[in-house]
Amino acid sequence: MVMAEEKVVSPFLEGNFAPVREEVQAEDLPLIGELPAGLEGMFVRTGPNPQFDVIKGYHWFGGDGMLHGVRIKDGKASYRNRYVRTWAYEKEKAAGRALWGSTLGAPEFDNPNGPSRGNTGNTALVWHDGKLMTLWEAGDPHIVKLPGLETPGTYDYNGKLIHAFTAHPKVDEKTGEMLFFGYNMMGFDMAKGGAKVPYLQYSTVSPDGEITMTTPIDLPRGVMMHDFAVSEHYSIFMDLPLVFDMQRAMKGESPLYFNRDLPARFGLLPRHAQGSEVRWFEAPSCYVFHTLNAFEQGDEVILDACRMEDFDMGSLDSTTAPTPESRRMIREDSQQSLYRWRFNTKTGDVKEGPLDDQPSDFPRVHDSLVGYEARFGYNARFGGQAGMPEADALIKYDLHTGKNRVHLHGPNRFGGEGVFVPRPNAKSEDDGWVVTYVYDGNTGGSEFVVVDALNMEAAPVARVQLPQRVPYGFHGAWISEERIQAQR
Repeated sequence: MVMAEEKVVSPFLEGNFAPVREEVQAEDLPLIGELPAGLEGMFVRTGPNPQFDVIKGYHWFGGDGMLHGVRIKDGKASYRNRYVRTWAYEKEKAAGRALWGSTLGAPEFDNPNGPSRGNTGNTALVWHDGKLMTLWEAGDPHIVKLPGLETPGTYDYNGKLIHAFTAHPKVDEKTGEMLFFGYNMMGFDMAKGGAKVPYLQYSTVSPDGEITMTTPIDLPRGVMMHDFAVSEHYSIFMDLPLVFDMQRAMKGESPLYFNRDLPARFGLLPRHAQGSEVRWFEAPSCYVFHTLNAFEQGDEVILDACRMEDFDMGSLDSTTAPTPESRRMIREDSQQSLYRWRFNTKTGDVKEGPLDDQPSDFPRVHDSLVGYEARFGYNARFGGQAGMPEADALIKYDLHTGKNRVHLHGPNRFGGEGVFVPRPNAKSEDDGWVVTYVYDGNTGGSEFVVVDALNMEAAPVARVQLPQRVPYGFHGAWISEERIQAQR
């Protein structure tokens, strides 16, 4: 039996990183400003939120998934939040306490409940084939029902999903297909008796939700591959040197470490080709959590992403640093900012360079332009306390002119990923709004904020006052009212 130890201390359990435990629902919320005409739908964001006091250490990536949703309908706003009803969530709820540690270190082989809590559904969301799914990169998607945010179970594409499902699939809205991958850092599957499996597999899904292809892609070692990108004709994989080491895991350390001696490799694979046709391009060592977009220009495939010089995965884990202060420096010297690579498919050359020097992540473009050239991108700027992923602003990048516009959240106010919502009958690519949750450290409350994308530097056009604090999380999605009504 897992026994509770002394109280776990982590900056990711403090302030607005701290979990909220109550599931609430509130209608007709008060607001500052005015909700724009034409903004009808629901903003849903997932993130980590332990349902019980943490035992044995805490890693920010390891908390139970919780969905927070704001629905705009008939000029009024409502809010609700719900835990993702995973297998581990239900087991711990029945026990009335935490049964596993929340670290990403060694599996708890002596735990009678299993070696880990597994799939939390806490990372990102995707809409495809009339369904909203909440994702975790080492397991199956969980279906989300709107507007109630119920999660009735996982989805395995009628048994055709044979590998993990990335937290960052790409949906091409021009073709309707979805492209995704799954990685296995160990190269074997305990659920299959320790059978050897590829480090990386890639699949495509038709517009009507059928997996049409799965193919392995050879890698020399297990790595953490959090995201990828697609262009019109290619899928782009990132074999970066955040590598897996089982010996570290067995010692209770983070099994992932950044090997600066290895290059960054980018694999271009024709969208519907077998994995053996991948072509690798090498560049200086780096790490990327999130890509903004990719597109093609003549013989070149262009990738924009938030590049880091290096990354210490263990620095997010309360078991691996001696003091909370040292854990706050997770982005020290990482130089995490928007960056561009150009891969020449004819010559094999790689050109690269920064697009900005402001620290930022959670990049997004207009969803309809994923895989195609977009003029505008939207990032969350990290300008909170030293080293912590707190966004003091949203940055709108003009990728054609190199200029940017910054929307400041205000003194002691911090947001997260900004999601672009197009205006009905929009007249330009950026004719719409950017929405996000903002925590107000002055009041301790949270808001749903609507920013005019055509006037980023102005105050929000609407600030919906939420009935409870919304902790910092990861990724969100805007689901139009039309899609809510048509969900399957």
